[in-house]
Amino acid sequence: MSIKSEAIGIIDKKKDLICGISDSIWDHPELGYHEDHAAGLYVDTLRAEGFEVETDLKGIPTAFCASYGQGRPIIGILAEYDALSGLSQEADLTEKKAICDGGPGHGCGHNLLGAGAFAAALAVKQYIELSGCEGTVRFYGCPAEEGGAGKGFLARDGAFDELDAALTWHPGDMNAVSSGSTLANYQICYHFKGRSSHAGISPELGRSALDACELMNVGVQFLREHVSTQCRIHYAILDTGGRAPGVVQANADVLYLMRAPDLAEARDLRERIDDIARGAALMTGTSVDIEFVKACSNILPNRTLSQVLQANMDELGAPVFTDEEKAYAESFRTTMELKSNAYYMSLINDVTDEAERAALLKDAEAPLHELVLPLSPVERSSAASSDVGDVSVVCPTAQISMATMPAGTAMHSWQEVAVGKSSLAHKGMLQAGKVIAGAAMDLLMDPDRVKAAKAEMDRRTGGKAFESPIPADVKPPMGR
Repeated sequence: MSIKSEAIGIIDKKKDLICGISDSIWDHPELGYHEDHAAGLYVDTLRAEGFEVETDLKGIPTAFCASYGQGRPIIGILAEYDALSGLSQEADLTEKKAICDGGPGHGCGHNLLGAGAFAAALAVKQYIELSGCEGTVRFYGCPAEEGGAGKGFLARDGAFDELDAALTWHPGDMNAVSSGSTLANYQICYHFKGRSSHAGISPELGRSALDACELMNVGVQFLREHVSTQCRIHYAILDTGGRAPGVVQANADVLYLMRAPDLAEARDLRERIDDIARGAALMTGTSVDIEFVKACSNILPNRTLSQVLQANMDELGAPVFTDEEKAYAESFRTTMELKSNAYYMSLINDVTDEAERAALLKDAEAPLHELVLPLSPVERSSAASSDVGDVSVVCPTAQISMATMPAGTAMHSWQEVAVGKSSLAHKGMLQAGKVIAGAAMDLLMDPDRVKAAKAEMDRRTGGKAFESPIPADVKPPMGR
């Protein structure tokens, strides 16, 4: 057995510990910047496993960095562990039923994401011990990916500056290396202030903040026709100013999330929406306070690192599921409106070998995907956003997806929460940890590959240093 195989083997030896952490975090879902249970569990366990841990990373109480080894290369492994609001759901139940009405739940699988990254860090630590090689592994506990841009604030403040490369993964319904980018975004809250009055007796004295909010939303609807087709604009009205129609509403708040293919276009979109808000305030005789909440960069792909991950995925394979697990997955698929993944099919369309293509098409119809997709020859971008983007423009970064849920499961759904403690979720999580660990070991033993990844990043950025989209005076939105 090679040292690499022996080191990866520690993941199976410690699978009860790894799965236990994932399940404990599933049992205690916490929103961004409030992940006290998850962060505390990781910090205590990492210290017990021999890592040096820095807590309160860059002033964020639920962020941390655990290190092992010395010298370069320094390989970062990124973890997430925040949940989503309103997605509480009983485990393994094929109907929507909350454990706690309105409570949070792990609808993006971050309980698995963090634990799989932890598994990888354990294996890389073991590799450094067995091989005696130079190099350092750093496990980053990154809070608030969902709407909080935790990595964005950490990147702005230099948490990743020393890294030579960063690796991560995301739970999904397929087994593939992510080859493309994501959308950059800004999240801005607009606070309208007006003047209250009796709507019947003295309407002329009132200045309706709710009118301003509604006019802003109408203005944004007209804007949608005049942005690129890849842009996305979402909003939620947080405060309507009260429940009495006979009172002119003096306050109204609306939260906007704006996405675009790159930061420059996202910034332009944000400025145009800011102007619409100011115009709505002008039309209604109100004022508007524009609060910057967060922003994140689009992911900068790195083909060099993606190829390292692909080699390890091909070697180690995808999780293999039992007939019972396939039946379990099929029981959830009967609850879904969509049962196919358009992105999965687009990747199959890139395959030219007929036998390989036939096997993948058969896999596409299965309740659980068990084949590794080939690395796409083109960069296929996603309409999602991720604060991994801010890491990717600081150091070379790449990630994979591993099947932890039934084929066709929608992200941010109750079905994803329901299967998050299942054996099939555990299998995908552990396999992801092995692939990331194998790639990190290859980088530790091949400094030239690390140099090539950095050179590729420099070509893509034109050598331009990272400029955070988050202003220096903006604090992480810990109170939200």
